[in-house]
Amino acid sequence: MMSNGERTGTAEPWAIDPSRPSCAAVIADLAEAFALLEDWPNRYQYLIDLGSAMPPMPNALRTADSLVPGCLSRVWLVSERRGGRLHFSGASDSVIVGGLIALLLRVYNDRTPREILATPPNFLDALGLGQHLSPSRRNGLVALVQRIQGAATFATEMPAGC
Repeated sequence: MMSNGERTGTAEPWAIDPSRPSCAAVIADLAEAFALLEDWPNRYQYLIDLGSAMPPMPNALRTADSLVPGCLSRVWLVSERRGGRLHFSGASDSVIVGGLIALLLRVYNDRTPREILATPPNFLDALGLGQHLSPSRRNGLVALVQRIQGAATFATEMPAGC
């Protein structure tokens, strides 16, 4: 018996999409990719490549409201509800931070608020990011996670369609 919206063939916006890998599966794939890379310069390049492959954020979304406070570089992140899921768009003027955004969006983008809130960001430390990022980038990463979790919390408090 499935629970928490894990039913297949349903149209409910809270239902987990069975055609999409779970957050845990995406995190496992990221951990495997990081493990295959021999050293941190290669892992940083991987992050840069992730960020470069991200769709560009339209300039119209790069507003003062979408700036993420607590980041040393300029970082924009917006969320939008789409059928009960949260879609995020993000950008940064730093290539490494752009990669961190892309990494977070691989896990959290187009998920239900419940999925986002049920997936703690402890995978970031498991990947070694907490240990290998500068303190300012770590603070920025925390601010990004807080923005994502805040959007999910807000979405759970608002009725769909608002």
